[in-house]
Amino acid sequence: MASVNTPMDFHGWLPIRLWRGDAGWRVDWCWFGERRLARPFFRDDVDQALRLPFNQAMRRDTDVQALLDWQLHSPGLAPSVLVFHASRCGSTLIAQLLASQARNIVLSEPPPLDNLLRAARQDPSAAAWQADALRALCSAYGQRRRGDERHLLIKLDAWSIFDAPLLTALYPQVPRVFLYRDPLEIVVSQLRQPGMHRVPGLLGASGLDSVLAQDMGAVQYTCRMIGEILAAGLALCEREGAIAVNYSELPDAVWGRLGPLFGILPGEVADLQAVAAFDAKQPALNFSADGQRKRDEASDEVRAAIARWALQPYNALESIRLRNA
Repeated sequence: MASVNTPMDFHGWLPIRLWRGDAGWRVDWCWFGERRLARPFFRDDVDQALRLPFNQAMRRDTDVQALLDWQLHSPGLAPSVLVFHASRCGSTLIAQLLASQARNIVLSEPPPLDNLLRAARQDPSAAAWQADALRALCSAYGQRRRGDERHLLIKLDAWSIFDAPLLTALYPQVPRVFLYRDPLEIVVSQLRQPGMHRVPGLLGASGLDSVLAQDMGAVQYTCRMIGEILAAGLALCEREGAIAVNYSELPDAVWGRLGPLFGILPGEVADLQAVAAFDAKQPALNFSADGQRKRDEASDEVRAAIARWALQPYNALESIRLRNA
């Protein structure tokens, strides 16, 4: 595989990895051409693009300065909406619905953005250039590679809620959504199939580090983790005007009360309803609601831990949502 170190022209290229190397922070680029980001997660689109013969023979590896230079040379779309969430609560469904519309560029949990948001937590010197790099990274993703794109919508990772102030400061006028769910259902899902943030130490430096004890048992750890995420989402709604959305409102809220936010037209609802009939993470399968099964599965220990760690911020979010719905 060849490595080309030139920041001159990145049309058709997207950053797929951002990491701290021996010589500083680096960016790995991949050729997408006009390929849309349409799969459930950004990493799925990357896996598909890397199978292209061109990407197996040619890649670009640059420093962060190349990212900044590309923004100056070819500024992309700024974010239209930022979607934060508590995990396992329908954020992928929203991303898939919006990605079904050709005018939208939808980023679904891109790892480079996650790494950059948390960069200063592992490398304090990154704080000096982090904000500029975040703006440049979003600009790179917001390139009009097909020519008809009009909106850039970003779905963050669940733990990114702790770094929301960085994006809020960069894009103060951009609407923010915080999606959540009955914490009992989220915890049961996390205990069934742990996410990265569910396993202590797996995620790396994050906003959870200062609030979670590493020696807690799995149930207590998971319930407190979800409680902290809900509390951070509550703060985003109270202080920054984020829109509180409960999983129970989906999918109708996407073309209902959130329709104007996402730029959805009345004539597009039928097509969106057809997309919503399928499982967002496994689009080949029909959607099947499992909320009641999760609630039935919850043990007494889980219920008690939810009451201790997560119920208060959840109820406060519900009060905001019902007041503003």
